[in-house]
Amino acid sequence: MKVYSVSGYLLIILHMVAGGLTSPAEWSFLTGASGALLYLLFVWFLAGIYLTDVIHMGVAHRALDFKPGFTKFVSVLFNTVGIYINPTTWVNRHRHHHSFSDQPGDPNKLAEDGFWKTMYLCLFPYQCGSNLANDAILKSRWMRLISTPAYAVFSQFFSYIVVWLLVGEWQYALSLWLGVRFIALWVNMIQNYWSHDRRFGSRKYPDDEDNAMNLCEWLPVTATFSACLQNNHHHYPSFLRTSHDSGQYDFGLITIRWLKNLGVVQASRSGLRLPQGVTLSEPGL
Repeated sequence: MKVYSVSGYLLIILHMVAGGLTSPAEWSFLTGASGALLYLLFVWFLAGIYLTDVIHMGVAHRALDFKPGFTKFVSVLFNTVGIYINPTTWVNRHRHHHSFSDQPGDPNKLAEDGFWKTMYLCLFPYQCGSNLANDAILKSRWMRLISTPAYAVFSQFFSYIVVWLLVGEWQYALSLWLGVRFIALWVNMIQNYWSHDRRFGSRKYPDDEDNAMNLCEWLPVTATFSACLQNNHHHYPSFLRTSHDSGQYDFGLITIRWLKNLGVVQASRSGLRLPQGVTLSEPGL
């Protein structure tokens, strides 16, 4: 098992153990641990829909056309009760990341940046050289509201208070609230470090100049909604899926199909375009 998978499973176990140890006195250890897991699953799934499906593939790459109301609803919900991620600055950083991947100008990581420097950059990224996030949806009233520093501060307190009110014990709530943020940092490291280091994963497109790699194991693919298939994604960023083979596990694509069945998303013209060299007969949405 790869180091990134081992560390992920370990963090999940520690999160559940901490939940069991800090749960209310009248709860059993198993009840507290189960509550921690349920909270983790809720935040993880909402984060994947918001960040990977809607903001990443929908806004940043325009591979998917989400209904504007759904984009705003998910963005406000996640940034209020989940983990705050400014949609405007994230889109700007991500577009710079694709333009300058692993090179000066990439806000996420330079080729020479190691593990600890990349972890620091997950919290305090390099400055972007310009503003590449001028999308109309980001200028709407609700998206501008949640992109403000004031909302970022409000979110930290409110998201914790919601958990506290639900579980009725401040220590247990704090354990859950902090635990999912450590796991979120691990997810960020999957995308920024392990899937951008040629010592890990595989490359379907070995001639690409950046260091993007495909991490194809179950846990990183599920945890990142398939965003860890970086070599595929960097080669064709506007394609609606990151898997380029029908036999490749793609949890992100599965969730997009669910959202399509709900009627909130459809593929864009660029998202449907089947790139040359991809071993698929159709996009598969």
